[in-house]
Amino acid sequence: MLDNDPRKQIRHAEKVPRLLMKVIDALAVILGVATLINWMPEVNSKSTIVISLVAIGVFHLWAEVVGVFRNWRGIKFAREATCTMIAWVMTFAFLCGLGHFSLYSTELTGKCIVIWFGLTATFSLAFRLLYRSYCSWSQDKGINTRNFAVIGINDLGIHLVRNINSAPDLGLKFTGFYDDRPSNRISELPEDISTNLGKIDSLIQDAKNGVVQVVFIVLPMRAEKRIRGVIQELTDTTASVFIVPDLFVFQLLNSRWTDIQGLPVVSVFENPFYGVDGVLKRCVDVALASAAIVVFAIPMALIALAVKLTSKGPALFKQKRYGLDGKEIFVWKFRSMTVQENGAEVKQATKNDSRLTAIGGFLRKSSLDELPQIFNVLTGRMSLVGPRPHANSHNEFYRGQIEGYMLRHKVKPGITGLAQVNGCRGETETLDKMENRVKFDHQYIREWSIWLDLKIILRTFTVVFSRQNAY
Repeated sequence: MLDNDPRKQIRHAEKVPRLLMKVIDALAVILGVATLINWMPEVNSKSTIVISLVAIGVFHLWAEVVGVFRNWRGIKFAREATCTMIAWVMTFAFLCGLGHFSLYSTELTGKCIVIWFGLTATFSLAFRLLYRSYCSWSQDKGINTRNFAVIGINDLGIHLVRNINSAPDLGLKFTGFYDDRPSNRISELPEDISTNLGKIDSLIQDAKNGVVQVVFIVLPMRAEKRIRGVIQELTDTTASVFIVPDLFVFQLLNSRWTDIQGLPVVSVFENPFYGVDGVLKRCVDVALASAAIVVFAIPMALIALAVKLTSKGPALFKQKRYGLDGKEIFVWKFRSMTVQENGAEVKQATKNDSRLTAIGGFLRKSSLDELPQIFNVLTGRMSLVGPRPHANSHNEFYRGQIEGYMLRHKVKPGITGLAQVNGCRGETETLDKMENRVKFDHQYIREWSIWLDLKIILRTFTVVFSRQNAY
């Protein structure tokens, strides 16, 4: 009798042996120390060995936090390497801090620690890369491979097959699609997908005979009765069966799955900056914003003085905007207009706007009016990179015109963003222009990485110098 409690039946799949990964990283530490001692015999001591053992333990703690020991199958090596390096950096930073504050002395000088860090990280990444290469080689040789089939011919199934075929380290070989529906209800298969088609009954027989070892069910969620019937028949086989929910019917925004006391849940809209990613982004924001204040302190003082001397009113202008989760914040800018609109109706700046001050046009075209927002970043209300904040009146208007408009507020607003470096800068006099900007904002949230942030920051300088759509 099967246990019908889903909390007891569902558990995380861990195909990559976690123990092997932990052994690999421990071995990297040992080899790093051994190589260091071989180069510098004077560091060979009991204290060095003790520090090495501590490093193994500390790394494993940080690795759990960062997610280094997760299932990396089907994920690019660059992502795995990034997480691994973050864990190593945090480990050696912790060891250096521990040694400094505890006054624990060893033969390891600063130079030795840097060399050890480089050797350990290199060995760790090399071993992981070798493991991936072995997985790919073993699949090419037919070792540890399994045949898989897909029940249901639709866009989701086609997407699934393409994803699996692009990840050879999964060790899965496609055998074909199976569907009982009439041809007029089945999606047309593209040329790059196998045309091996069949009925579900033949798949059941292949699964019983051991020809197919893995079955993915991609039928729509509304077809619960059909799915239950197929699963019931597959219980008479030894095939591994997976249900792939058709979440593409929703507008996903940084979707991820988790569990609550063993009950699996999938997020549809979520903030990508959780855990170590959120800490990393905040650290980059603080570091770069602090450096920017040092660099631009004198220019900002001169701009403030110029604003005061050339027009009546304060040097700084603050306006209500929506921040993280739609909470109201004040965004600071150098005043570039003779008016300070901040009410229910705010007119966007236009080309040759009559409201510009004597130096307002220059400030806006050069984006120098945005510099005070660096302080918004330091206080945590904004980020260097994120969707640009709009006036509250614009938010209230567009949220009723554009589907998913408010989802751009799932992250902190930014001084610059993906939309701005892709030409969506300046006035949005048509709905199409705002829709295009929101599309890039959603793309940023879905695809965020620290490297994307740095890329956007670098591209921003090019956009600012071009002065395109800036007025």
